Amino acid sequence: MKRLLISLTLLLFLQLAYGQKPKIIILATGGTIAGQGASANRAGYTSGKIPVSDLIGSIPSINEIAEVSGEQISSVGSQDMSLDIWKKLAVRINEIFSKKEADGIVITHGTDTQEETAYFLDLVVAYDSPVVLTGAMRASTAISADGPKNLFDAITLAADAKSKGRGVLVSFNESIFSSRDVTKLSTTKVNAFGSPNSGAIGQVFDGKVEFYKSSDRQVKPLAPFKIDANTVFPKVEIAYMYADASPAYLNLLVKEKAAGIVIAGVGNGNFSKAFTEQVKQAVKTGIMVCRGSRCVSGRVVEDGEVNDDELGTLVSDDLNPQKARILLMLGLLNTHDKETLQGYFLRY
Repeated sequence: MKRLLISLTLLLFLQLAYGQKPKIIILATGGTIAGQGASANRAGYTSGKIPVSDLIGSIPSINEIAEVSGEQISSVGSQDMSLDIWKKLAVRINEIFSKKEADGIVITHGTDTQEETAYFLDLVVAYDSPVVLTGAMRASTAISADGPKNLFDAITLAADAKSKGRGVLVSFNESIFSSRDVTKLSTTKVNAFGSPNSGAIGQVFDGKVEFYKSSDRQVKPLAPFKIDANTVFPKVEIAYMYADASPAYLNLLVKEKAAGIVIAGVGNGNFSKAFTEQVKQAVKTGIMVCRGSRCVSGRVVEDGEVNDDELGTLVSDDLNPQKARILLMLGLLNTHDKETLQGYFLRY
C-alpha cells in the first residue's frame, strides 16, 4: 500500500507539472464485473446488473490517475455477446479516437467470450491508442470481489503511454495479455486467463505498468479489416471433433450454405474419415473450411496428417477455434481466395 501511494503521488505530481491527466472512457457491456448476487457468500449472481457509473464509483482513487467517464454499450453476460454488440463497440471506439475524445479506452466485459471480443477488436480498430478489456470472476456483491482491482489495473494500463501501439490488450489478475494469444483457462478461478503458447506480455502492480515483451503477431497495418454499422458478416460456424463424432452437423452447414466452417479437430487439427468426406463436399460447394484444434496449445501445421492442398482446407496456425472463426469471418469480407485467406492466418 505504501508503494502504491508513492506511485500515485509521483504520477499526480508529473501530471500537474507537465499536463492534464489522460482521458479514459469505459465502455461497459455487462458481465460478472457488473454482476449482482443475492448473497455475498454464494456463487450465484445475475450478470450486467450494475451500471458503469457504479463501477467507476467503486474505485474513487482512480481519479488520481485519469479523467474517467463511462458509457453503457450493453448489459449482457458474455455468453450472450453478439456480432451486433461487436459492431457497436468497434464503431464507437473508432469514433472516440477519430474525434480525440479519449486517450485510451477500457471495456468491461464478461469473461466467457472476452478473448473473442478482444481479438475481433484487434482486427478492426483503426487507431494505435490503448484499448484494454477486463472483467471479473466474482460478482460485485461477492466477498473479495476481483472486479474493482481489475478495473483499476485496466484503467492504469490504458492511461500509460507504454500501452500505445500494442494492439488490443486484456488485463486480468495483474497480468497483461495480447488479445491474439489470450484464452480463458479456468471456469471459476480469479486467475482465469492465460496465453499457453506465449505467456503474459507484462504486469500491472502497485499502480505501475511493466511490459516484458511484445507480440510478433501485432496487427500491422492497423485494422486490416474494415467494418461499419452496416456490415453484414458471413456465416462461419465451428464443428467439434471427438471420437466417433457424427458429421451430420457438417452436412447441415452445407445445406444452410454457410460461408465458412472451422473444425475444432483433435491433435494437429485432425478429423475422422467420415468428417473428411463431408469436408470434401463442403469445399466443392465453395465453403471455406479451416482446420483448428481443440488442444489448448500448439499449432495446426499445413499438410501434416491431412493434405490441405489436396483437400482444399486452411489451417488455423496457433489460433484456437473460436478466434479462427473470427479471422475467417472477417477475411471472407475481403476475399474468397484460399491462398490469401491462409496468409491471413499466418500473419494475424
